[in-house]
Amino acid sequence: MLKHTIKCLFLVSLAFFAVSCRQEAAKPTNVNLERAQATLDSLYSHYSADNTGLLRETYPFNDRYSATYLASAEQANVPNAYSYLWPFSGTFSAVNVLLETSGDNKYKDLLDSKVLTGLEKYFDTTRTPYAYSSYISDAPRSDRFYDDNVWLGIDFTDIYMLTKEEAYLKKAKLIWDFVISGSDDKLGGGIYWCEQKKESKNTCSNAPGAVFAFKLFKATNDSTYFFQGKNLYQWTKEHLQDSTDYLYFDNVKLNGSVGKEKYAYNSGQMMQAAALLYNLTNDKQYLEDAQNIARSAYSYFFEDFKDEKGEQFKLLKKGDVWFTAVMLRGFTELYEIDKNPLYLNAFKKNLDYAWNHSRDEKGLFNKDLSGRTKDESKWLLTQAAMVEMYARLATTK
Repeated sequence: MLKHTIKCLFLVSLAFFAVSCRQEAAKPTNVNLERAQATLDSLYSHYSADNTGLLRETYPFNDRYSATYLASAEQANVPNAYSYLWPFSGTFSAVNVLLETSGDNKYKDLLDSKVLTGLEKYFDTTRTPYAYSSYISDAPRSDRFYDDNVWLGIDFTDIYMLTKEEAYLKKAKLIWDFVISGSDDKLGGGIYWCEQKKESKNTCSNAPGAVFAFKLFKATNDSTYFFQGKNLYQWTKEHLQDSTDYLYFDNVKLNGSVGKEKYAYNSGQMMQAAALLYNLTNDKQYLEDAQNIARSAYSYFFEDFKDEKGEQFKLLKKGDVWFTAVMLRGFTELYEIDKNPLYLNAFKKNLDYAWNHSRDEKGLFNKDLSGRTKDESKWLLTQAAMVEMYARLATTK
């Protein structure tokens, strides 16, 4: 009798195990999530700087690399063992989206133990308001960019909304104090680009400034943020939008001249700001703003392309991949409202193609997502942007 009972229990256990295995095998694979993780692994494998928590700017490592956007010639001529703040901050965005997409606390642990630990080495308390400098604080004093800090503020607010940990919100508010200190009445308002070089007011500080403010309003319910964000949105639209196609120019100098370059992230952030404003106000004008920008951005930043099999699709033009990732934030925000799949499907097609054509044997990506041209030196921020995009697309059906 005992043997019979044991045998029955064994058979039941075996059957249960078989069903469990079949269920596990039947679980759909989230390819984009897997690709995001694999790219993040490649990033840390090739850019980590020993046990510092910091990262290298390029692979292969080149300590003579110098950013072209620095105000200080002295800073530009100093060899840099580590990346500037801007590319490092891309890992904050990437890990944030991975945590949101997967719900896996290993990304929360990574954020606190590695990303934010490294980030604090850029935090400058020698000048007020406190803010993050463009290079580590142990080095000679470096420039502080309003847009660099805006991107961080958005990430701190996003992670607060995900975790409700007050330390993140406290940091976001501190960053906002610095960002808004970069505004004045010249040109009727707007935020400068660089604290040390107040010569222009740029879309890249004002458009994401509006996004940051709207997110802070949602996090705090403090209407001050809402009105500041709305003012930034209106100022940017008035001073920097191209009325012929709804896209955005790069900057306006204090003498009134406009730098007419068009970058994907600028229009993408105004698209996201408009979508957020629509959600907050239910004013259809803002939804129309976002949709107008989306149509023009799709036309302007994509081009007709035929692959080696003869298949035709819209390919993202070669450019700064992180700019493209930030533009995707705008398309994603709009999709949550109007559910038009056209634009996100185009991104998915591009990232599928890039995985097979633009990625090298080390798992690192070239700037040209078609794979037609290769980069001898691969930028940290490009890799972080690819992680963010794969992770972001993993959340959409």
